[in-house]
Amino acid sequence: MTVGKVYLVGAGPGDEKLITVYGRECLERADVIIYDRLINRKLLRYSKPDAELLYCGKEPGKHDTVQEQIHELLVWHAQQGKTVVRLKGGDPCIFGRVGEEAEVLAKAGIPFEIVPGVTSGIAVPAYAGIPVTHRDYAASVAMVSGHRSERIDWEALTRGCDTIIVYMGAANLSDICGRLMAAGKPSDTPAAIIEWGTTERQRTVAATLSTLSDEAEQAGISHPAIIIIGDVVRLRETLQWFPERQGGVVDADASS
Repeated sequence: MTVGKVYLVGAGPGDEKLITVYGRECLERADVIIYDRLINRKLLRYSKPDAELLYCGKEPGKHDTVQEQIHELLVWHAQQGKTVVRLKGGDPCIFGRVGEEAEVLAKAGIPFEIVPGVTSGIAVPAYAGIPVTHRDYAASVAMVSGHRSERIDWEALTRGCDTIIVYMGAANLSDICGRLMAAGKPSDTPAAIIEWGTTERQRTVAATLSTLSDEAEQAGISHPAIIIIGDVVRLRETLQWFPERQGGVVDADASS
């Protein structure tokens, strides 16, 4: 039997229109689509009527087990001669574990392609009126995982980066802000957290590094969320364009 092929596709950050043209084309010809928890389910309507749709969302504390099962599914279906799409939120190369999946496929001799997507770390702040770079405010950007904040060199980030974007950090927001201030980041640095960015559920809390955690807790902000720290957050006051959920926006005066 001829071996199939796997497309590791970025679905974008939430707004279904932000998937790439090539990503959509992959969905349209897939025999099997293995999709994550945070992808916009409306994207599945681009699948063929007879395509097999397999949900492989990862729940807290079960990531490693589920990841091993995903590896097995990718290899098995491709070995049956099928065209497989692994549909991942945002961009698969930004904290999407695509490297691990590609390694498994390469080891098994399965042809694959990595199809980039729009990453949430850039798109979500943009939908909240915050460009991650600006000629007057930020010439450098760092993207870090907040899942295990103890592994990050916060002092290096504080010294060398204008804009810091934190993925998967909502549960550790207080710790992250504390670590940055301990590393020398001024407590009045503008900061924001954006929940369910690019979707109709989007909410933003804009404050300062010292007040963001309390403001977010008061507003009931939870994951999925993107945290952005730096002077570019000041631009939100004049650049916000996307209508957010009514009553869900909190702008502390220190961010202006």
